[in-house]
Amino acid sequence: MEPLELAEILKKRFPGEVVDIVSHRGQVSVIVKRERILEILENLRDDPTALMNHLMDLCGVDYLGKKENRFEVVYNLYSIPLRHSLRVRALVPEDDPRISSVTSLWRGADWHERETYDLYGIVFEGHPDHRRILLPEDWEGYPLRKDYPLPGPKTEWHGYEEVKEFSKRLRKYDFSGSPGEA
Repeated sequence: MEPLELAEILKKRFPGEVVDIVSHRGQVSVIVKRERILEILENLRDDPTALMNHLMDLCGVDYLGKKENRFEVVYNLYSIPLRHSLRVRALVPEDDPRISSVTSLWRGADWHERETYDLYGIVFEGHPDHRRILLPEDWEGYPLRKDYPLPGPKTEWHGYEEVKEFSKRLRKYDFSGSPGEA
């Protein structure tokens, strides 16, 4: 089945939830409201005409300056048995950046959701291990938001000097072939 056909079927099943269908260069995106994202994605996974059994990727997007729904969570889905794909984009407002976790549908969403939280500040409700994955727990801000300062935070992260010292101690285990400093 063609992705555009899948999108139209989804629009009929969830008429109040599908905001738009966008086709660009052979790729189809279905833009949906966030409130029923778990139900929409479960339908795509379990429906025999869709069988979207593989979550290829999940990521965040920041549209700074957009009046409402500044953020999106993007789900790239693929059906291994039927060999078709579909992109689902869920709208997330700036004043309440949260959406349901899909780890109950695809266990592989775990780290993708943590990364999106870590870098964009979008909270995934119901996530089994909702903590930062790339940055230290005490890091302030979300670096992939477009309003994050380019040179970084005004104050240097307090753990920076500690990490530099730890790095120096680990140099004795350098495997590059040159003798490390002890």
